[in-house]
Amino acid sequence: MTLIPLATSIINPRKVGDRLIGDVGCALITDTGNTYLGVCANLDSNTFCAEKIAIGSMLTAGESRIQKIVAVWKDEKGAAHIVAPCGNCRELIRQVNEENLDTTVILATDKQVPLRDLLPYHDSWEKIDTHG
Repeated sequence: MTLIPLATSIINPRKVGDRLIGDVGCALITDTGNTYLGVCANLDSNTFCAEKIAIGSMLTAGESRIQKIVAVWKDEKGAAHIVAPCGNCRELIRQVNEENLDTTVILATDKQVPLRDLLPYHDSWEKIDTHG
């Protein structure tokens, strides 16, 4: 199964209090061919994106190199939409393994880009003199 249908297949939105959880699914494949999945849990300040859950499962299994990743959201009518990872998830993908700058991020059924294109200034740190 390709990553888009796999990410879509695990979406199971439900209400917890006044919050909706499980409406975004993520699927990733590692450089060794293993697949990891996750769904979102957005509960006020305790937000866990679907990508973070999938990455956590991957890390638990001892892996860190992501070959390809996708996140899918289902709207209230059940239509599925591919969504780009948020800035925090983009940075997490990079931080768990520097080689993940080459990770393919699926942005649409016909558009895939390397993570480095979504983090164009990932190496732009400049030391400044704050004492003078």
